[in-house]
Amino acid sequence: MATPLTLNVLLLIGASLLFVGLLLGNFSLRIGVPSLLVFLLVGMAAGEDGILGLQFSDLNTSYLVSNIALAVILLDGGMRTRLSTFRVGLRPAFTLATLGVALTAALVGGFATWLLDVDWRLGMLLGGIIGSTDAAAVFNVIQGAGLRLNERVASTLEIESGLNDPMAIFITVLLIQFLLNPDGLSVSESMISLITQFGIGAFVGLALGAVLAELLLRIRSNEGLYALLLCSGGVSLFALTGELGGSGFLAVYLAGVIAGNRGGGVGDNVLRSMDSLAWLAQSGMFLLLGLLVTPHELDNHGWPALFIAGFLMFIARPLAVWLCLLPFPFGWREKLFVSWTGLRGAVPIVLAMFPLLAGIEQTRLLFDITFVVVLASLLIQGTSMGWLARALRVAIPGNSEPLQVTAFNGSKDRYLLQFKVEEGARICGDAVTAHSQPQCEAVLLIRQGITQSLTDTLRVVTGDRITWLAPLSEKESLADLCQQVTPSIKRFYGDFTVRGDVLIGDLIGAYGVGSVDDALRTLTIASYFRRRIGGQSVVGDTLMLGGLRLRVRTIDNNRISQVGIRLPH
Repeated sequence: MATPLTLNVLLLIGASLLFVGLLLGNFSLRIGVPSLLVFLLVGMAAGEDGILGLQFSDLNTSYLVSNIALAVILLDGGMRTRLSTFRVGLRPAFTLATLGVALTAALVGGFATWLLDVDWRLGMLLGGIIGSTDAAAVFNVIQGAGLRLNERVASTLEIESGLNDPMAIFITVLLIQFLLNPDGLSVSESMISLITQFGIGAFVGLALGAVLAELLLRIRSNEGLYALLLCSGGVSLFALTGELGGSGFLAVYLAGVIAGNRGGGVGDNVLRSMDSLAWLAQSGMFLLLGLLVTPHELDNHGWPALFIAGFLMFIARPLAVWLCLLPFPFGWREKLFVSWTGLRGAVPIVLAMFPLLAGIEQTRLLFDITFVVVLASLLIQGTSMGWLARALRVAIPGNSEPLQVTAFNGSKDRYLLQFKVEEGARICGDAVTAHSQPQCEAVLLIRQGITQSLTDTLRVVTGDRITWLAPLSEKESLADLCQQVTPSIKRFYGDFTVRGDVLIGDLIGAYGVGSVDDALRTLTIASYFRRRIGGQSVVGDTLMLGGLRLRVRTIDNNRISQVGIRLPH
């Protein structure tokens, strides 16, 4: 009989595993390996077949911890999503989160039924379990890879991962009910259940999210306490929504969006505190899920699971994405990248617990296959995401981030953005007041630790720290002004920059290259992009015109304000 572990030993093991996972995860990011994969492997290494031989099979505890962790992760992801991204990504993301998940589940389910030679209901259940992308994996890998994706792709991926859980849960629960009671299944009741999950989740998330955000705006507290209040309120909202029959995942994500954008949003310090809590949540969850797995049992289903993972990554997800994005202005490069970024993570593993907890036969098979699919997705897709984004040119070279971003309480859409003036920056030698405007006003200049008076005679020098009062949409233009333009930015955008309101006729006349239709000469560059793209343009959109390559550089108030130009070689 095994001797029970003492409290101190349990604390030592738990804290040590977390420390090792975080340490290895920090190194793994430098070589492009997702840290979530590291936590899973550390958990497996400490498990029954690993070094410590820990035996852990408590599904109920794993399910509880995973749901709390996912609520915190989705809340943090929602807080980092700007409302402006919904303008670009909501419709394609919602299509992927509903129709895309259903198509992926059906394709994978049919393939699994044929490959495993099992009841079609069991095969379709597997398709439903692994049919959705995972918010924790998507947020973690994009941030870990240091990617700045173009807004159309980034917003679609972020919103899709936050919205697609209700459809995956619906498919999984529906098929479990069908397996347990095939005669009691009603199509109308199933559709009502789906609409209820989306409807209640959206209503509670938006309504109580606004109440939570308004309440916290009136509470003055330090950033750490503010983040804890947000998390406890978000998890409470998650639980309440689930009790009402709605999707807690959808509700807590929308609550995060409301809280992150209410009253000008939250500052860097709060986001850093939330980031720490999200890291704690996802690391603890993946360690626990790794402990839950017995590696030697995976050998029995290893090859079928790898074939299913390959079918999901190379056929099912790409086909579903291309069909769902047909009505939207996505280029083939963007579609290919969205197809490849269908990362699987904790959500499929949590969904694989549903049939285990329901006592359905052969469901250990589904759990083992799901785990292998998640490992393959993180290892293959996660490690190659950064390289593929740059190869397909959906990654945008960004300027350095501001030294500090703080929400300004006096205005709901203004922030205090501080930049350090670099050598060779455009603003060097100019009066800082010459670059102030109603939308973007310099409010503070610090030189060698001393605050300077902002007069017309004060000239900016290298090393100055300038604080601007401006909307977040001006962050890139301020970075261009205060920081040196890097070679990568020049290669991406070109050596010249023009305003979006310049007429095409004037542009062609100035550079004297190629010829264009006379009907286009009276259009502005912004209008030309709007006509050709067929929707809202985003930074990085590229068109050719009379031998010139035009690439959108900045967007201001939903309009193209600056365009980079590269002349023909």
